[in-house]
Amino acid sequence: MTETKLNLIAGEWLAGESEIENRNPSDLSDLVGMFAQASADQLDATLDQARIAQVEWEAYGIERKYNVLMAIGTEMMSRAEELGTLLAREEGKPMAEGKGEVYRAGQFFTYYAAETLRQMGETADSVRPDIEIDVRREAVGTVAIISPWNFPTATASWKIAPALAYGNAVVWKPANMTPASAVALSEIINRQDIPKGLFSLVMGAGSTIGQRLVESPKINAISFTGSVPVGKGIAAAAIQNLTKVQMEMGSKNALAVMDDADLDLAVALALGGAFGSTGQKCTASSRLIVHETVHDAFVEKLVAGASALKVGHALEVGTQIGPVVSEQQLTENLAYVELGKSEGAELLCGGERLQLATDGYFMSPGVFAGTSNDMRINREEMFAPLAAVIKVGSYDEALHLVNDTKFGLTSGIVTTSLARATHFRRNAKTGCVMVNLPTAGTDYHVPFGGRGDSSYGPREQGRYAAEFYTTVKTAYISSGLPV
Repeated sequence: MTETKLNLIAGEWLAGESEIENRNPSDLSDLVGMFAQASADQLDATLDQARIAQVEWEAYGIERKYNVLMAIGTEMMSRAEELGTLLAREEGKPMAEGKGEVYRAGQFFTYYAAETLRQMGETADSVRPDIEIDVRREAVGTVAIISPWNFPTATASWKIAPALAYGNAVVWKPANMTPASAVALSEIINRQDIPKGLFSLVMGAGSTIGQRLVESPKINAISFTGSVPVGKGIAAAAIQNLTKVQMEMGSKNALAVMDDADLDLAVALALGGAFGSTGQKCTASSRLIVHETVHDAFVEKLVAGASALKVGHALEVGTQIGPVVSEQQLTENLAYVELGKSEGAELLCGGERLQLATDGYFMSPGVFAGTSNDMRINREEMFAPLAAVIKVGSYDEALHLVNDTKFGLTSGIVTTSLARATHFRRNAKTGCVMVNLPTAGTDYHVPFGGRGDSSYGPREQGRYAAEFYTTVKTAYISSGLPV
């Protein structure tokens, strides 16, 4: 019998009202495990305990908090191979990517451990005599964290780490498609020197547990990563309680390849940006905007490169593209392939379900050419190993198309011109801009986020995270004698 993994409720590991199974998308015969689904009563109980624990945690000394976060991060980095393999097994990304994700997640904790020691406030003189002013940041309270399945450990960690560092309690609802990674991280956190119930894991459906969580008046802030429709629903629920909200949502990122670009570099950036993690990442470059003078040569090299990528079992050595995460995602991906064809795009390679040695959700990376920016495949986030090439006649047209989207997360340009690179990074309407780099790939010590439908609320990561996870207090102190 497979042991059911439990939820962490008010400091105790408890069974839920039901359970779900988790299977390996590389091999559907491989049962990763069974996972408890929390009940509404359990969620309410853990919220009550979190509010008590948060007061105690905020009063901990800063070095004590530092030790907690360092211990979490250090253990994650030391277990990157083990936990990365588990992540790859349940999510489907190649093992090397899984290990790298866990290691990076550990770095988030060690970075924010250091931030606990940088509790630097501000002082000022009042406009009134004999009064000094002290401005400092304090914890916002109890934070709900709702994280996605595509980076189940990293995305959760870049939310949980600053939440704890700044003195908050955390109630975490991970995606149901990747519960094993969530339990592993929760076990590490729960072993530390923290108050009972400071950190909770509530696995369950977004429509039930997730909705009840975001509607709760006991939550002070919500950090969410997921789709635009779900994000808008969360915002609508949160406003009823005036709950603080931070959201990272959809994207439709573009990589612009100019006539002076190094084509081998451009193709390498496009392949990694479009097809890495099976295209299942918010920073993927699914729009490739290419200058007409290099278009044909670029497309030829791109198709050759995409066709040569090895699709296979996530745990097999040499696999470059693992399976799609689920049957539903695969069905949606294949529907976009047919949609692109119906819109008049030419599918030059891939875009097919593959039958390999194991029964899994495998799909070959696809390249569309002859596309225009008004096609749905260039307007909607596909979350698939699919890229569409758009031919342009000038840099100005390329920049216009980069910005012609309701999203605005990342964008990139490949050029040897310093003038173009400078103009692009100043005029691209995205939160992150890449010059001669893939659109995917960001650092943990600087802000991350986008514009438009991509993001809402304060930025994530780096010192900018304090804007969301804290609230500002201004104190006035009279130094004068009583009159």
